[in-house]
Amino acid sequence: MYTDFKSMDPDALSVGERQQLLTALIAPRPIAFASTVNKEGLINLSPFSFFNVFSANPPVLVFSPSRRGRDGTTKHTYENLKEVPEVCISVVNYAMVEQMSLASTEYDYGVNEFEKAGFTAIPSDTIQPPRVAESPANFECTVNQIIELGEEGGSGNLVVATIQKIHIQKQYLGDSNIPDTTQLDLVARMGGNWYSRAHGESLFEIPKPLRNKGIGVDQLPPSIRNSSILTGNNLGRLGNSEEFPSSELIEKVRQRPDLESIYTQFSGNKLEAEVHKFAQVLLEQNEVELAFAVLMTLDDE
Repeated sequence: MYTDFKSMDPDALSVGERQQLLTALIAPRPIAFASTVNKEGLINLSPFSFFNVFSANPPVLVFSPSRRGRDGTTKHTYENLKEVPEVCISVVNYAMVEQMSLASTEYDYGVNEFEKAGFTAIPSDTIQPPRVAESPANFECTVNQIIELGEEGGSGNLVVATIQKIHIQKQYLGDSNIPDTTQLDLVARMGGNWYSRAHGESLFEIPKPLRNKGIGVDQLPPSIRNSSILTGNNLGRLGNSEEFPSSELIEKVRQRPDLESIYTQFSGNKLEAEVHKFAQVLLEQNEVELAFAVLMTLDDE
């Protein structure tokens, strides 16, 4: 039973404590590099991790230049958007993360963070704010709405922006002409000074249950569902199966020499544990149907 929680009332926490708690737990968060201009045409570039895509039709991105926690004042990005409701949002990858961090410095109003951080500003096609040439992808957006969530320090200002044009560096496109996740090397914000990197062994795939209907963990036999060996991830993968393995497959699997060896060496609870370990290895190799059949051999005993 998972009962050992510490529970808190958010209203009993200071703004700083809330910020620390939320940004550590709601993570990793993608980073929006927001390029804006004021009515005089002065450029601002700032990173925001309260950011995500909220709609594909229409294509909408949302980010929040929140009020400063120390004094409740608004940020230059917010002030620029009130004057010129356009923003170019750029994604951030590992190759530019140190420059991105430098651009988050609280420079005086009117200072161009493109120059301070050493980025290259290139003109956008449909809006005034420039794009970040070093970014893998830029989104030219018009701002539909800014929703002010409060007037005190830490209050968010939700910017709802519609994408007008997308630019992707060709080196990050795969064979099928779609972005190659393994090459983008995107970074994300964690709590405190921590970041995460979507790269190498930290990337993994899970088949999406969008076109099929898995049987569900609740339909797995109790001997599998209540296993002390199989993890929640193992059960989730098994529950994503569309059907139980056939009796023919179970019988065929039961005759495998490696499984037969387990049945010969062990009995009772030890046998069940060893069979579950064997199936777990198969699951980690993405042999889901085979693993399911291995587990079901116990029910045929």
